[in-house]
Amino acid sequence: MKILALEFSSPQRSVAVLNGSESSISEVIETTPGNTMQPLGMVERALQQANLERGQIECIAIGIGPGSYTGIRVALALAQGWQLALGVKLVGVSSAECVAAQATMDGVKGRYSVVIDAQRGEFYLAGHEIVAGTHREISPLRLAILDEVRERERARDLLIGPEVTKWFPNGRQIFPRAETLARLAHRQKDFVSGEKLEPIYLRETQFVKAPPPRISAC
Repeated sequence: MKILALEFSSPQRSVAVLNGSESSISEVIETTPGNTMQPLGMVERALQQANLERGQIECIAIGIGPGSYTGIRVALALAQGWQLALGVKLVGVSSAECVAAQATMDGVKGRYSVVIDAQRGEFYLAGHEIVAGTHREISPLRLAILDEVRERERARDLLIGPEVTKWFPNGRQIFPRAETLARLAHRQKDFVSGEKLEPIYLRETQFVKAPPPRISAC
């Protein structure tokens, strides 16, 4: 299957094209300040590297976070529009899982914790362990405060993540990459329609009801 992978959840954005097998992957990586990005340009460059046209893509894999709200929404919008136009399959993959898989590829061993900035003084936190070259989740992704992450560090977990060294200098910076996302998507069959794709956001959605409009007497 020919897969286009979009991973925009961190400051290092990437696009990859898997041309039928995991041994044939092209990737474009871009790091720009703030929310500046050129997603369509990155897609075109990745397709050119893979010698494929847009119409040949059969599936789009999206890193659905947690991470950059803007980046994830851009990836979702691009994928949803592509499905509407060309009827491709879509699959969403956790960016935290992508970081964990990337750690395996980068040679990380033993216990580690994936740490991703959740804003508001909180972090997304998940525990993993690599044994015999494969990783397994030992504690599921959840929201945690700073002290909880420090407890993981004191327990000698290696802390990894896209921006982890901002808070934990002894951590290891590992970004979720589209190449790894494409490999994960190649092994999945749980495709979804565009309207069912949503970013991972562990906080409860809270709505504040607006007060009724005031009617002033003339």
